Amino acid sequence: MKIFVTGGTGFIGSHFLKQALADGHEVTALRLPGDRPKIPLATQPEWVDGSLADNWRDKLAGCGALVHFAAVGVSPQNASWDQLFAVNVQQSLDLWLHAADAGVKRFVICGSCFEYGKSGERYEFIPADAPLEPTNAYAASKAAATMAALALAVEKKTELLVLRPFHVFGEGQHESNFWPSLQKAARSGEDFPMTAGGQVRDFVPVEEVADAFLAALARTDLRAGEPGIENVGTGKPQTLRAFAEFWWKHWAAKGKLKFGAVPYRPNEVMRYVPEIATIAR
Repeated sequence: MKIFVTGGTGFIGSHFLKQALADGHEVTALRLPGDRPKIPLATQPEWVDGSLADNWRDKLAGCGALVHFAAVGVSPQNASWDQLFAVNVQQSLDLWLHAADAGVKRFVICGSCFEYGKSGERYEFIPADAPLEPTNAYAASKAAATMAALALAVEKKTELLVLRPFHVFGEGQHESNFWPSLQKAARSGEDFPMTAGGQVRDFVPVEEVADAFLAALARTDLRAGEPGIENVGTGKPQTLRAFAEFWWKHWAAKGKLKFGAVPYRPNEVMRYVPEIATIAR
């Protein structure tokens, strides 16, 4: 399939590009000038340099799908409210409108588990149709973008799937995140101070997330004008402590995991786990 991809130099987007190209898809990928993928690619897509705000109708024409990962403010990046809503909502919406006008029929958009916010605390397993109660600017911008995408799909009669990955980890992730930090300490023989590790999460390998987006290109259950939302996870929640202990042993680390050396964050959500189910409309 001929596809147009945004955010292909990001963490999840880089892994998606690797798999999509390996599967033989014809990929045009938008990137900011100077950006490079977070992992090596055996083959390269057709790169186009620019921003979401540019007009890409000519490149979108003839594409069977738009796969949208691009966003500002992804941890550990900082962005202002104005930047977040300008890029994650307005510029993204402009691109989606251009894509619909260019005849693109299928849209696969990367949402965020943090769109659920406070409502996630009320569920043992958060369903995809849980209320959106974001608690920060990034999550609010992603929730607003989701609402815009859903309405656009209904109005334009396009096929839309919003996928919300939960706690993604793997190669190419920013070094300040938990898994890369843990790996760095293990490989250098250092001790690793962390919380008591009682938080329960669904830690999903980035390759599995990329697989979910890739599979969305070939799905036959998406219907024009009836957008859907799905959570992306393993369906196997575990504590942060268990997650750390598994990888510490996997890497044969010589140092020690120092549980309780770091306090929980204020208002830490102790359980934030998705329900993995069929498409929610």
